[in-house]
Amino acid sequence: MEWLVKINIQLKESILDPQGQAVQAGLNALGYDNVSELNVGKYMELKISDLEDKEQVDKQVDEMCQRLLANPVIEDYRYSIEEMA
Repeated sequence: MEWLVKINIQLKESILDPQGQAVQAGLNALGYDNVSELNVGKYMELKISDLEDKEQVDKQVDEMCQRLLANPVIEDYRYSIEEMA
């Protein structure tokens, strides 16, 4: 069985986001004055195979996020898991 995992990683609300502030300032400078509180994050998609149930995929993805993909000290992450045909 093959699974598609979509992962979103964002800085925690309490962490300063200088990249998000720079992008927001750029948009404001271009005249988009109605843009506020812009946050920059990371989006990843990956395929996982050889796991038969969603619970196993969930456990593996959570472990990957904790160990490598995200920095749990400063980042929050969420993901979705879809079974591929």
